[in-house]
This record gives sequence, structure tokens and C-alpha cells, in this order.
Amino acid sequence: MSEVFNVEKIFAKNVFTLGKMKERLPKNVFKEVKKVMDQGGELSLAAADVVAKAMKDWAVENGATHYTHWFQPLTGITAEKHDSFVAHPDEEGRMLMEFSGKELIKGEPDASSFPSGGLRSTFEARGYTAWDITSPAFLKEAATGVILCIPTAFCSYKGEALDKKTPLLRSMEAVSEQALRIVRLFGNTEAKRVVASVGAEQEYFLVDKDKYLDRPDLIFAGRTLFGAPAPKGQELEDHYFGVIRERIGAYMKDLNEELWKLGVTAKTQHNEVAPAQHELAPVYETANIAVDHNQIVMETMKRVAVHHDLRCLLHEKPFAGVNGSGKHNNWSLGTDNGVNLLDPGDTPNENIQFLLVLACILKAVDTHADLLRQSASDVGNDHRLGANEAPPAIISIFLGEQLEDVVKQLVETGIAETCKEGGVLKTGVSSLPDLVKDATDRNRTSPFAFTGNKFEFRMVGSADSIASPNTTLNAIVAEVFCEAADILEKADDFDLAVHDLIKEYMNKHQRIIFNGDGYSEEWVKEAERRGLPNIKSMVEAVDTLTTDKSVKLFEKFGIFTKAELESREEVLYETYAKTINIEALTMIDMASKQIIPAVMKYTKSLADTVIAVKEAGADVSVQSELLGSISKKLVEMKTALVKLEEIEEQASAMPEGKEQAFFYKDQVVGAMEALRAPADELERLVDKEIWPIPTYADLIFEV
Repeated sequence: MSEVFNVEKIFAKNVFTLGKMKERLPKNVFKEVKKVMDQGGELSLAAADVVAKAMKDWAVENGATHYTHWFQPLTGITAEKHDSFVAHPDEEGRMLMEFSGKELIKGEPDASSFPSGGLRSTFEARGYTAWDITSPAFLKEAATGVILCIPTAFCSYKGEALDKKTPLLRSMEAVSEQALRIVRLFGNTEAKRVVASVGAEQEYFLVDKDKYLDRPDLIFAGRTLFGAPAPKGQELEDHYFGVIRERIGAYMKDLNEELWKLGVTAKTQHNEVAPAQHELAPVYETANIAVDHNQIVMETMKRVAVHHDLRCLLHEKPFAGVNGSGKHNNWSLGTDNGVNLLDPGDTPNENIQFLLVLACILKAVDTHADLLRQSASDVGNDHRLGANEAPPAIISIFLGEQLEDVVKQLVETGIAETCKEGGVLKTGVSSLPDLVKDATDRNRTSPFAFTGNKFEFRMVGSADSIASPNTTLNAIVAEVFCEAADILEKADDFDLAVHDLIKEYMNKHQRIIFNGDGYSEEWVKEAERRGLPNIKSMVEAVDTLTTDKSVKLFEKFGIFTKAELESREEVLYETYAKTINIEALTMIDMASKQIIPAVMKYTKSLADTVIAVKEAGADVSVQSELLGSISKKLVEMKTALVKLEEIEEQASAMPEGKEQAFFYKDQVVGAMEALRAPADELERLVDKEIWPIPTYADLIFEV
């Protein structure tokens, strides 16, 4: 009989956890490490040497030969440079394995070849990685062997942030400092910090490896640039939460085991709405660890898929006409002594601290709706946001009936005397229990929804890093906490002052609250009437980073300098242009070398058939009509191809920057759509045996 699988035995097996540190470090060193983790500061070099040796010994015992400073540059993915533990042999020729505290704390990768938005020149290559002591080191097992990965921040020689993590850590400190001022006002003297917690639900598609390799668009662009809808899509809603197929189940099992070994709390798995689409959700964690773990999740998803002859697609919209993938970012704030600042309690109308926190968040999101929208912008998300499957591009907040009623009372009368209850759900079946209902329903059309004791930011794209959204959330909330604390700390009558401030914030910013259908056209018109921004694309959102309002916000808390914001603006414009350029060139290549030649081959076959049937004296009207229809679409496709080639050549010759990015959006994307339309119609007409690439039916139903 095979041994029963035990999650507890393998969980965090490949992580240098706090528990492993406690076992392996002297008490005084462990105490110093824990103090730095909890309160900040720097490890002494002597302590760092002890930690490095213990970490190296543990890693080597588990088969590690190399270590890497694992960081997150502005590419949105991770980067690593491997160095072995090998040192000079001793006099007797024995191998020495060394790893110093200096090597643990600081690395020096080449910074010139990563996106920097002008912060670095090609000849200015020096950059530094700095150990994030609050995120545990882990072992990555891959074809390269076992590698000790040390989570780090990545900065330039001059100290500018060149990564996603450094600003995130800065924002976490900012929101902690300002939130502490708020909880102190309500008598909490024990808390030493307030922690931003995040749970990132990850959606993804799985397709067969061989079919994937026959699709250049999936290989180069991560999404299908051509493809007619399959006869069946998601309209029967039979895939959502459906029985997981055996092949997918085997993948999920291995994925979970790999993630559990890496300390990732993979909690939920299920089929998503679209065929071949699935979801994995973890337990909540401190924001920077959640960001690290989400990157690990995405890397592991791709790696495990290979072992099952599958490929994992993380693009936000791999298939037109079926739901795309998002990454719901569940965000909350809690003190280190166990108080969730977003827990309304049983009577939220009487929970003054909660109401103040809620009022501050309403103001933060309303004031910086444009910036929050930008934080969830990437090229792939343009295909998803605003469709009837994802939140609209308009930022609004869903509070639910209970809290909306409380806000309404406070705004209208200044007092919230009542609170709606959830009640009891009676199933009408004697053998089933009556269920206590929540006080509010859920709203899946809202981009920023309160879901009990947290906010779910549903706009984030599936392929994107969650670092930017959480950096922005922390920053905008820190700003309003700071403003509120400045007012309340000076108040002669605190109770009256906090009451007035809650009412003021809710009254001024209630326009951001919307509990209705975010998919409806009526909401678009209503949002415009309210004056809410509707930023429809990534490139239109980019310059929100460098408005006076944004620069003032980020510089106030030391999260970004103006130069760092301008660099990110430049990187985003370049990223957009380069991504669309790759997609356009891929379309041109596929159309020229695969689709048009295949259709020409089929028209010749049809023409030969017409001649043969006509010579036989039979009716050739069907064959002639089909030949005419295909030939007409072929001409349309060739015309569109020539047009795309001309526009793409014009776009690629432009100087990099905002103008080029907008040209790609306004001109190239339209030309790509014009090429796709006749190609997809031809797919419906041409013999399947002739069509040169796997169809949607092949890709999403044959897994």
C-alpha cells in the first residue's frame, strides 16, 4: 500500500523558515534577526555571517550548489543570476563551500540591460540587490539543479528603485506608520506596526503542448491573434466549478505539491468560466511575501505544465470571445496584535474606528481613481477590462447594502442609528439547515468591492505583478490616514472631531460608491455624470503617474521620486509599443507564411473541382459560390496584410515614447483587427484538414 500523502510533512520543506532559523542560529543572532524583521534596521555583519552560514549549510544539505539574489525588475517577471558556493580548494585539494554575510546582504547584477526608463545609461551598469529579510529564502528545484533563492530589492548605483519590490516595501512602511497614528487615537498602545495583507487569486488557461507549438501567436504573443469561435463556448456555463478533468487534476495535484514545498499556501482550485480556464487562490499573507509568492505561483504553473505536456497561458485574453483571466487582489490592513482595521464587527454603525478607516479609503480611492486604474494597466488587460466578464475601466467601490445604508444615514443625518442584518436563509427543505446570511450580497462587476473584512481589487490582470496595485493602494490610503491623523491629533473634542471627519469624507466622496451592475451602459453614463474618470486603455493611463497630484503623493512618503515615476512612465510606453509591435509582426508572419498559402492551396483544389464537375456535366453552383466567397475574403485579407505591413513599418520607425505608443494603439491595433476579421471568416470556410493552425475547438476543448 502506498504511503498516504501528508501536506504537513512537505509544507515549506524548501523554505528557510523562521522555525529553521530558530533551530540553526544562536539565540542572540536569532533575536537580532527577529528584531530587524519586526522593527526594521540592519543586521550587524557578524550576525549576517552567522545567518549566511546557517542558510548555506541548510541549502547544501538539501542539494543546493548555487545561490541567487532573486529580484523583480520592471519587466514584471523575476530575474536571477546564479553563483555557486564553490570557493578555492584547500591545500589538500578539497572543495570548500562558502557563503558570507556580505554575499547574503548585497549582490551586484548588471543593471544596464533591464528596463530603467532613462535612469541608467548602457555604460552605467552597476546595480545592487539588497536582501529582503522579511521574505524567506527558498530552494528552487529545476533542471539547473537546486538553487538557493534570496528575495531581494534591486536599485541603481545612485539608489533609484529599478524594481517592483523597493517601492512596495516603502509603501508598506508608509501605510504602517500612518495607520498606527489612527489606531493610537482609538487607544491601541500595544500595536507596533500595521501590516498590509494580500491574497492574490490567480486565473490561468491550460492548452496541449503540441497544439501550442503549432501556434506562433501563442508562442510569441501569449494570445491567439487569429481564431474563429468554436461551435460551443462558455454559454452553457457548464465549465465553471465543473468536474476537473483527469489530465488537469494531475497537473493541479503536482502544482499544489510544488507550491506547498515552497511555502505557498495554495488553498482553492477550480474550473473557471471559460473552457480550459482554471483558478488557484492562496491564503492571505503580508503584502511583500504575497507578491513574491504570486511570482513563484506563475513560474511554477508554467514549469509544472511542461511536465504534463501542457502549456500554461497567463495572458489576460488568450482567446477572443471567451472570458479572459484576472488576478483578484484581496487587500486588508491589520495590526501586529491581531486587529483587522477593515472588520466592521456585528454593528458597523457603532464601530467608529472602522467607519473612519472606511471613510479614509473612500476618499483615497475617489481622489486617486486614475492612479489606481493605472496600477492595474497592462497591454493584455486592455482586451479584458470593460468587457462583460471583468470590471469596467471605471473605478468605483461596492460596499453592499448594509454599509451603503450606514453611509447614507451618516451623510443625510449625521448619525447611523440602525444597521441592516443579514437574516436567515430558509431553503424550504426540512432536512437542510437554515443558513445565517451575510449582511450583503457580492458584486462581481465591481472593480473594488468590500467583501466582509477586506477589499477585493478585481481589475488586476492575470499576467501582471501585484506589486504595483498594492504599492498604490498602500500609498493612497497612507495619504488620507496622515491627513486624518493630523486633524484628529489636534482636536480638543476627539469624539466630535472624528464624527465630523467621517461625515465630511463620506459626504464629499460618496460618488465613488456604486452597488449596481458595473457592466451596464447605464453605469457608464452615470459615472460620467458623477465625474468619475473612464480611462479605457493602458497608454491613456500612463501619464497619471506623473501628475502633480501623484508626484506629491509618492514623494511625501518617499515611495517614488519624480525621476523614478518618469522612468516608469517611459518604460510603460516602450513596453506597450514593443508588445504591439511583436503582435503585429507575428500576425504578418502567420498571414504571409501560413494562412494565405493554405487558403491559396484550397482555392486551387476548389477550382480544379469546379472544372472537373463542370466537365462531368453536373451543377457546379455550390463549388463556384464557395470558391467565390473564399477568393473574395482572400483578397480582403491580402489587402489588410499590406496595410498592416505599411503601418507597422511606419510605427517601428518612430522614436520611442508616448507618441509612438499612441500610434500603435490608434493605428496599428486597428490594422491588426482588420487583418484578423477576414482570416477568421476564412477559417469557417476552409477545409479543416487544410487550415494550418489549431482552431479554438482544438485548443480549449482537447486538453
